[in-house]
Amino acid sequence: MEELAMLRQLVGQLQELLELYGSRPPHPLQPLHPLPLSQLHSQQHNRWCFLNVDDGSTDDYYSLIMAAGKSGSPKMLEPYKPPPAKKLQKERTRGKSSGTVNTVEVMEQQIWKDFPEDLFEAVIARLPIATFFRFRSVCRKWNYLMNSQSFSQYCAQVPQGNPWFYTITHENMNSGAMYDPSSKKWHHPSISSLPNKIIILPVASAGGLVCFLDIGHRNFYVCNPLSQSFKELPARSVKVWSRVAVGMTLNGNSTIEGYKILWVGCDGEFEVYDSVKNSWTRPGNMPSSIKLPLSLNFRSQAVSSNGTLHFMRSDPEGIVSYDMATGVWKQYIIPAPLHLTDHTLAECGGRIMLVGLLTKNAATCVCIWELQKMTLLWKEVDRMPNIWCLEFYGKHVRMTCLGNKGLLMLSLRSRQMNRLVTYNVSNREWLKVPGCVVPRGRKRQWIACGTAFHPCLTAVA
Repeated sequence: MEELAMLRQLVGQLQELLELYGSRPPHPLQPLHPLPLSQLHSQQHNRWCFLNVDDGSTDDYYSLIMAAGKSGSPKMLEPYKPPPAKKLQKERTRGKSSGTVNTVEVMEQQIWKDFPEDLFEAVIARLPIATFFRFRSVCRKWNYLMNSQSFSQYCAQVPQGNPWFYTITHENMNSGAMYDPSSKKWHHPSISSLPNKIIILPVASAGGLVCFLDIGHRNFYVCNPLSQSFKELPARSVKVWSRVAVGMTLNGNSTIEGYKILWVGCDGEFEVYDSVKNSWTRPGNMPSSIKLPLSLNFRSQAVSSNGTLHFMRSDPEGIVSYDMATGVWKQYIIPAPLHLTDHTLAECGGRIMLVGLLTKNAATCVCIWELQKMTLLWKEVDRMPNIWCLEFYGKHVRMTCLGNKGLLMLSLRSRQMNRLVTYNVSNREWLKVPGCVVPRGRKRQWIACGTAFHPCLTAVA
């Protein structure tokens, strides 16, 4: 131990001399070749190297120093270079502790110019969405990549990740905000094709497309928020001025095979739009077994499961469903849990879920239920952590729930608070969402309405 202390003291003295004469030790793992002190002034342009004394054994240091002393003259490691600009002590310390060397790799043009085009598209299709938008601004060829049929095929082979959320924030009804849960960042798209003189609300989604309906419930629009692909749907054949519920499904696995949109009113009127035919049709009438009016719960968006759309109703409590393939309506009477408010439907892997606020006395908590297919009853499967629910105690909380594909976004607000939370149905994970602040805005906005959609670069309206 005494020998180790002496060696540390010696190395410390050498470092002090090095600092005095303006030289800097390179990587700490290079061999130790100290200069004799008698030659210090004559050889001050040489570079000094030191080992980390805290690593290794006493014998290693002893043998290294003895070998250096017997050699008589130190080895020149590299030619002299002017000392770098003086850095902050914090940066010098970081460099010594990390031991990293910054290197810049130069891509040889002769090699990369012959990179296979098909492999190039396969790689790009697997990039994160946000990265792709920076990538496409490089040149026209990369920007037009989304129009390539081969690129669309590669994108279809990539497994779907977490859905994004297209939301409308309070006080900014004509501008949307998109949330990417993977990067936990908000984006503010500018969809120039959407009308800007009337309020347009997102009401449904499928295959990377979002369906919008104007606040007067007259005109429908379909848009890909990522690629700006836009389409205004033809006028409906049935004029209904009351509020309607809307659902959307794909004809196949992607928008290449087309999509369908269904709207239904409380009096039983409904129509189906087919993008392949580009027209609205009324396939039939609602069966007499379904009680009218429907008393639809418009706070809950329709959820799609295996080509069937499910709508929540409140009188009687339950669900009405429509099979897009067969055109058959069904009704399920399902009593809601007691003390439930602001409830909405959700879906995960074919399972029908219910999300709502459970309020009793002054306590409020967000709960998750799953529909039991055999008994047609709701079974509680999860609830928000108690420590989070304590924040709601004694407050009048309102909730807006977005999402129907395994990931939910909950907007919880009262006069004293404004919270955004995501819930993953599969792994039962609750996460807080950073507040949405509009560009050039100062305060966080609460979510008025929105929908979840799976981002798809090649989805065409």
